[in-house]
Amino acid sequence: MTTLSEAVRPGAVPDQPADAEAPVRGLWRQGLVVFCENRLALVGLGLFVLLAGICFLGPLFYHTDQVHTDLTAVHLAPGEQGHPLGTDGVGYDQLGRLMLGGQTSIIVGLAAGILATAVGTIWGAVAGFAGGWVDSAMMRVVDAMMSIPSLFLFMLLAAIVTPSVPMLIVIIGAFAWLGPARLVRGDALTLRSREYVQAMRGMGGTGGRAVRRHIVPNAIGTVIVNATFQVADAILYVAYLSFLGLGVPPPAANWGGMLSDGLADTYSGHWWLHYPPGIAIILIVLAFNFIGDGLRDAFEVRLRRR
Repeated sequence: MTTLSEAVRPGAVPDQPADAEAPVRGLWRQGLVVFCENRLALVGLGLFVLLAGICFLGPLFYHTDQVHTDLTAVHLAPGEQGHPLGTDGVGYDQLGRLMLGGQTSIIVGLAAGILATAVGTIWGAVAGFAGGWVDSAMMRVVDAMMSIPSLFLFMLLAAIVTPSVPMLIVIIGAFAWLGPARLVRGDALTLRSREYVQAMRGMGGTGGRAVRRHIVPNAIGTVIVNATFQVADAILYVAYLSFLGLGVPPPAANWGGMLSDGLADTYSGHWWLHYPPGIAIILIVLAFNFIGDGLRDAFEVRLRRR
């Protein structure tokens, strides 16, 4: 009969679990626990869910006309004539406008962030795994593009083409991939020398298989964490471009454009035109940064194995 001291004695090897996926589930469970222990990460997740719910579900319950102007209801203060956040300079309901602008900002931010992360991950993984002159050539392209201010490139392209939601996604994603590429390339340089990668190559595996099955999956922690920051940066880029008049044209809206329009009435006492979109931009960017910090802790090996 096995005693308790024998069961827990140092050096004892526990029985292996019957389920081969149990260790993987254990790692994900530990990561979830670490993420939930980060209160700021939970606050960020709650903020994002709240803002996304207001922007995408709010119009189903609060109907407004965001296409036709109403010059008889210009610059109404919050609460007047049934407008909780007042109206703007052409009679648009400010709360409805805030929801519509939030949809554009969140869609462009998420899509551009995912596009930039995907392109940067593939580029960095191929460069880091290939090494040699291929790595040098690919990373010189990255260095050359990073030497040019990204906001300048965004402004140049936005001035050349007609701004729209798909075009903003392409413009931002086409240049925001440089940061993820450098991060993934650093991971790839380390992972390509691991024993399992060398064994796979020794058995005739191709470089493409090594990138797909080993390099990218093992760099997934870096990729996911960086993706959250890329989304936050993309939302800020949308706000920058719209603030400079290079955003989506009316009647479409986004928070940056609303903030730019509201600042024109700063000295007229119409505070409700710039405070709501400004606060919304701050909250959504903080939310993604908090989520990114929580995911970084969750994917940190030392924290998962504590």
